[in-house]
Amino acid sequence: MTASRPAVEIFANPRADRSAPRPGVLTHEARAEAQAAIRAWPGYAPTPLLDLPGLARRLGVSAVRWKDEGGRFGLGSFKALGGAYAVQRLVREHGGDVTFAAATDGNHGRSVAWGAKQAGARAVIYLHAGVSPGREAALRALGAEIVRVAGNYDDSVRQCARAAAERGWQVVSDTAWEGYREVPTAVMAGYSLIAAEAVAQMGTERPTHVLVQGGVGGVAAAICAELREAWGADAPRFVVVEPALAACLLESARRGGRTEIPIAEETVMAGLSCGDPSPLAWEILDTGADDFAAVDDAWVPPAMRLLADGESGDPRVVAGESGVAGLALLLAARERSETWAALGLDAGSRVLLIGTEGATDPEIYREIVGRGADEVAGTVAR
Repeated sequence: MTASRPAVEIFANPRADRSAPRPGVLTHEARAEAQAAIRAWPGYAPTPLLDLPGLARRLGVSAVRWKDEGGRFGLGSFKALGGAYAVQRLVREHGGDVTFAAATDGNHGRSVAWGAKQAGARAVIYLHAGVSPGREAALRALGAEIVRVAGNYDDSVRQCARAAAERGWQVVSDTAWEGYREVPTAVMAGYSLIAAEAVAQMGTERPTHVLVQGGVGGVAAAICAELREAWGADAPRFVVVEPALAACLLESARRGGRTEIPIAEETVMAGLSCGDPSPLAWEILDTGADDFAAVDDAWVPPAMRLLADGESGDPRVVAGESGVAGLALLLAARERSETWAALGLDAGSRVLLIGTEGATDPEIYREIVGRGADEVAGTVAR
């Protein structure tokens, strides 16, 4: 490996099974209930599905489409769907006189804090050492109380769970553990709306490949379950993408079972810096994902800038560090014919990318792209 060609890894899942989709806890009923509830929220609208023909030509594929979650309920990411929906369900069960607690890399906590604010409830959000000051400020702006935790995301999850158990708080987590499944199931069910919208927006223009971010696996599992129900054995090739520094799902697939890995160094893809896969998500991805991929951080800035510039007349897209994982993988794979072939990509491929976040930390976005999100989006006053 040379400095100009940083690491990318593809692992074809030997357990992938298209003949018998397994939605696990994400049943049709759970997903339908969540989708109906969120569609009834004030201000709900499907996020855009953008066609990027210039980018497709650059990559040498037939089509690239971008599901842009950057504007979801004004919170900047797909996480707005999950945490807030779980909070809504808990408020219905327990009333608003409750404290909600969550551990986050930034975006999930923002959704929980927003949901708690709508309910007039208290939110306590646990942040690990790697969460940026900008993401902490966004949480405080929503009224959340912040607890900083030494260590990584998985450490913050454990400390949040301990404190909530001691103080009688309601934990709203996007990952599960023994005895704690109902809330993360609701979080994942909320995420499934992304895929339901995309299926309706694509109509007959079905993709051949879908690339989705990993993390603990919640959004990937939710989208996988929804697409497999919609299209069955004809569903697109489903690729889960992780940072090379936090590839816990790929390692789980390689070892044939859910595997926790240490996070030795934080990835620039902050929302994906997770070492312990969600058991609920793994129940789906274990056989639902066709491939697991890990990509080096070095490919993230080029992907963000490429979207911000708008390739050959494409609409300019504001996409944050974790939101571009799929495109980062495509850029890395395009440099290696063997990797490109391993993903089954060719001139006829139609790729759907899930743009999971916008500029959730404006300062980091500006540092990487060279201009602010408002400039890229064309909203700066002239």
